[in-house]
Amino acid sequence: MRIAVVALGKIGLPLAVQFADSGHEVIGVDVNPATVDSVNRGVEPFPGEDHLQDKLTELVPTGRLRATTDYAEAIPGADAVVLVVPLFVDDATWEPDFAWMDAATRSLAQHLTPGTLVSYETTLPVGTTRGRWKPMIEEVSGLVEGRDFHVVFSPERVLTGRVFADLRKYPKLIGGLSEEGARRAREFYEAVLQFDERDDLARPNGVWDLGSAEASEMAKLAETTYRDVNIGLANQFGLFAAEHGIDVYQVIEACNSQPYSHIHRPGIAVGGHCIPVYPRLYLSTDPDADIVRTARLLNASMPERLVAQAAGILGSLEGLRVVILGAAYRGGVKETAFSGVFPTAAALRERGAEVFVHDPLYSDDELRSLGFEPYALGEPADVAVLQTDHALYRTLAPTDVPGIRLLVDGRNASDAAAWAGTPRIVVGAA
Repeated sequence: MRIAVVALGKIGLPLAVQFADSGHEVIGVDVNPATVDSVNRGVEPFPGEDHLQDKLTELVPTGRLRATTDYAEAIPGADAVVLVVPLFVDDATWEPDFAWMDAATRSLAQHLTPGTLVSYETTLPVGTTRGRWKPMIEEVSGLVEGRDFHVVFSPERVLTGRVFADLRKYPKLIGGLSEEGARRAREFYEAVLQFDERDDLARPNGVWDLGSAEASEMAKLAETTYRDVNIGLANQFGLFAAEHGIDVYQVIEACNSQPYSHIHRPGIAVGGHCIPVYPRLYLSTDPDADIVRTARLLNASMPERLVAQAAGILGSLEGLRVVILGAAYRGGVKETAFSGVFPTAAALRERGAEVFVHDPLYSDDELRSLGFEPYALGEPADVAVLQTDHALYRTLAPTDVPGIRLLVDGRNASDAAAWAGTPRIVVGAA
């Protein structure tokens, strides 16, 4: 097959590589010339994705994978077009911002030729595939969906850093606007993906047709919103436990010892491209989902709550040197999307603290470009806030932060024995 992948980001590029590695001709489209140039040279444009560089080194010289900024070069004659263009959410209104996806959809529609399958993998509010993309493509292209081309929704379900493993591990969900579209989608994904055998699933691992684009859209929103709500519940339990001298981690371990409980872990922040964003996409079409809204607001409040606890213990943070340990949104991943470092730093600055940031994955210049003053272990500080569960911080000791008066461990990642004698707040623990 000839396949076009629109947007060569941390999901789109590995997808393009996966398709090419399965024996197909793939051309990626991206608005960033630097990304296109990097792909065409066989060099990964971003670090940290397992096996990506090896596969680029193998595939690009064969001609099976290349990139362009020109839709006219990629879209005409394609058997399938897969879109993984970012969808943003307005921080103030929580409404989706379709600007980038609208632009990409119009661009592909201008060059669409009959017989093409168009698959959206970007997470969407329920009803978007049918109500927004289908009429937009028809209007611009002059073609008719269901006759001249087919549109389906098939959400990406992978984590950056392990995309290729996740593509094999999890069922590929599809939802078409017609039976024929769903059939085409099944044939396409069965030709470009390979699946691990799993005896824990209700049906064999592989391509799962959910019957409609709306069901497929909701499945992706539901599985991610579940995690945000679960974390919100864990945070609520953690706040209560800390007030009453209870170790919530022992409570959670006890609860999860039977199969009907799967409580997540509390934490200072919920970051990344998915969990903080997709509940808001769900709320955009189900505004009565109070449980979703409450959990999202609680999780967003955690940095402020922990900073307030620190101020309460020390009396004031005015003029104190405070280091935030970790800029990344999760350990071992060089990514700051919706990272808790930003609201934590804001809450500290509001109380007059002098804020520094340390992260073993980022250089000083990179931290400065994010708006932070870099910190090196061994420099004096009054307070440390452990925001990211990097492996390095599990062995951290007071000697690494001379003069420290308080550790705020927002991930329960520090060694309690190493910090004996130093005041320490652990989210969810007394």
